Amino acid sequence: MPLDPFVEILCVGNELLIGKTLNTNAQWLGKRITSLGLNVRRITVVGDDIDEIAGAIREAVQRGPSFVIVTGGLGPTFDDKTLEGVASALGRGLEENGEALEMIKERYHSYVAEKRVEKFEMTPHRVKMAKLPEGATPVPNPVGTAPGVLAECEGVSLVMLPGVPQEMMAIFDESIAPLLRKIAGDMTFFEASLDVKGVPESTLAPVIDSVMHDNPYVYIKSHPQAAERVPHLELHFSTTSNDSALARRRIGRVIIQISEMIKEKGGKVRPIKA
Repeated sequence: MPLDPFVEILCVGNELLIGKTLNTNAQWLGKRITSLGLNVRRITVVGDDIDEIAGAIREAVQRGPSFVIVTGGLGPTFDDKTLEGVASALGRGLEENGEALEMIKERYHSYVAEKRVEKFEMTPHRVKMAKLPEGATPVPNPVGTAPGVLAECEGVSLVMLPGVPQEMMAIFDESIAPLLRKIAGDMTFFEASLDVKGVPESTLAPVIDSVMHDNPYVYIKSHPQAAERVPHLELHFSTTSNDSALARRRIGRVIIQISEMIKEKGGKVRPIKA
């Protein structure tokens, strides 16, 4: 495990690249993983192409993250190619996984009972979702059909999740978050925000530099808001610590310091409630 464990996210889908679909999965995962105390270093988007997926996986593994979390491309259609790409990256073949097949069968039996489908039939397209890279492990999908998938490569845990947001979130919270917590240990992420008016971002830049220099454990990011006559921006503060009380004190100290400096420049400051 790296001394400074981190996570990379890989999102698969042509619809993301052409702008048809907003990448809410990346946003949700980034926020969720960060809240667990781990650092997300990179988010990559590739199309539904085996070589592109395989290349992105190999590049990510070389950087040595604790986890690479992949979303999208696990379904039954021709353009669902994530597991083929992962198998290629690992230098392994695809095999029909008995455990995954049973998960899919049980799901379709439940669909029949709920009258969501007329009859149960394991078509080739449905069996496709049970064909995993050799040595991979299926992960139960509490709300959908395609199982999640776990695999290992050179000490890196690969996690493949469906692209449907509800399914991705359900599998992550039920089965993947506990794995990340083990890596994170006691690390806690804490954040807060201030709404600032009356001070241009360019004027605030040296103030932020000064405060971050005095408080190296706190990261400050400015986010300009919609254009107005009066300068308006959000300041976001974040820190990670294995002591939650210390994390809160760090943020509190920074907020007091920077608020005083902003007021000296004629600005107005108010906390933004989460």
